[in-house]
Amino acid sequence: MKNDKILCFDAHLDISMNAMEWNRDQRWTVEQIRESEKGMTDKPDRGRNTVSFPALREGNVGLVVATQISRVVKPGSPIPGWYSQEQAWAQTQGQLQWYRTMEEAGEMKPIVDSQTLDESLALWEKPDGKAPVCYLLSLEGADSIISMNHLERAYNYGLRAIGPAHYGPGVYANGTDSSGRLNAKGVELLKTMEELGMILDMTHLNDDAFWHALDIYKGSIWASHNNCRHFVDHNRQFSDNMIKELVNRDAIIGVALDAWMMVPDWIRGVSTPKDRNVTLDIMVDNIDHICQLAGDSLHAGIGSDLDGAFGNEQCPYDLDTIADIQKLPALLKKRGFNDEDVQNIMHGNFIRFLQSYFD
Repeated sequence: MKNDKILCFDAHLDISMNAMEWNRDQRWTVEQIRESEKGMTDKPDRGRNTVSFPALREGNVGLVVATQISRVVKPGSPIPGWYSQEQAWAQTQGQLQWYRTMEEAGEMKPIVDSQTLDESLALWEKPDGKAPVCYLLSLEGADSIISMNHLERAYNYGLRAIGPAHYGPGVYANGTDSSGRLNAKGVELLKTMEELGMILDMTHLNDDAFWHALDIYKGSIWASHNNCRHFVDHNRQFSDNMIKELVNRDAIIGVALDAWMMVPDWIRGVSTPKDRNVTLDIMVDNIDHICQLAGDSLHAGIGSDLDGAFGNEQCPYDLDTIADIQKLPALLKKRGFNDEDVQNIMHGNFIRFLQSYFD
């Protein structure tokens, strides 16, 4: 059967978090997972997931950046997390073992070098409906890295990208809704990452840490899941100056689908995608804004963050599952993007980035 869907590269999916903390078997269909969660209220997105292996394959989302995520917090923190780096490290190791188990089951394939990238691209050139989801391993927030020895161990088991911060104060850097440059540990982290040859993910760094990191890091840089402050004036988004500087550093910015990042004044648990008219067109607005600032289509991509602790209660209402990312090419063409631009945005930019990174 002919597959006329464009290959999609998604630069940010918390696949193992959903499997390990939400107890979602990613081999099930989205509908089966939703059915299994009927009546559950422990998390706001129960019964509202959008991602699973069948949905990824249906949407031709063959290459992804898949995360480990675990935060360190102090007692009484409103943000969930662990009380020690050791606990956080152990949590990420459980997530890692889930990825390994999915590899053994033939559901996933790791991308760690140019050879595995080429093999992954070959698998998805003519996918047969059973091709493994090929993934590059990333760490969202570096709190779980106990020491630089642990960082080296992580690189050796396949970790290739790190975002030093997540929300609030962190061990190495402060993230969204906080301020302050990288601390001494953060500077050491970036130095060691650069020595190992890792990708620095700028997503979630607060403004001070963002500019500090750019000053000191000379290695490969991207932003896995970020939108534009031009549309939503919040520190979670990038200002035009930030976007321009990332373009100057040959970075790719993956545009996200979390509704509160897409429309201003979103109220969690109150606002709805339909009431606020949150559609995939807003994703195109952000992609187009990045392209206009860059002067080309070579720096924007997809970093959906779907099922990143939210479901279809907080994403575009014209997207039921991640397979609907295939609506994007037509929306881009409607805005005047040509076939080459669409290929760049859907997968080409991140793939070229990785090809250059691995060379």
